[in-house]
Amino acid sequence: MTTVNTYRELEVWQVGMTLVEKVYAATKSFPPDERFGLTSQLRRAAVSIPTNVAEGACRRTTPAYINHVSIALGSHGEIETCIEVSLRLGYLSVNVKDDVMVVCDSEGRLLNGLMHSLESKLQSQ
Repeated sequence: MTTVNTYRELEVWQVGMTLVEKVYAATKSFPPDERFGLTSQLRRAAVSIPTNVAEGACRRTTPAYINHVSIALGSHGEIETCIEVSLRLGYLSVNVKDDVMVVCDSEGRLLNGLMHSLESKLQSQ
């Protein structure tokens, strides 16, 4: 088993940062009148994922970490929904949507894995 010294070493945080980059790139061409709508919603949700992973990892208790991962999972669902809305409104091409969703799906699997691991740890305490 490898010891993790900082949240930056966690794959879930690293992929989350990549998702932030993908979401920012994808929303760059959204209409100006969406600046405070979908653009902001997607970007805030994307940033929320690695931010909550980092904050949770820095907490001193497993329940606090679980809470932050739960928030990150909620943001993940928010991104999936907003990406679909953006596609349906014609703000994203299918190719761009698919490019973002590959990373989003990977992040979702990692977040769920982290949640299961933390819940197991909590039960064994």
